[in-house]
Amino acid sequence: MSEHTDERTVDVVEVEDRFEGRLPDGTVAGFAEFSLQDGAVVFTHTEVDPAYEGEGVGSALVAGALDQVRESGRRVVALCPFVKAYVARHREYQDLLQG
Repeated sequence: MSEHTDERTVDVVEVEDRFEGRLPDGTVAGFAEFSLQDGAVVFTHTEVDPAYEGEGVGSALVAGALDQVRESGRRVVALCPFVKAYVARHREYQDLLQG
């Protein structure tokens, strides 16, 4: 799934226990780690390569990951401060929060 920011297009791909934000050339610009617990996606850590900080990669990554969680019918537990803050700023994702 591709997410576009004002500055970057990021393909969000689920790989094992994380979502990767990949640039069009395949470079992994960031990732959001998660675990599955009781049918929920528990986001634990998000990281963006320093070379791409401030370019909207983290926001595009989290938006794409949350969209995929929604499509899967799962709920979200946001332990990661970045994911938690993103959901707080974007009401369209608040219905995904578990508990």
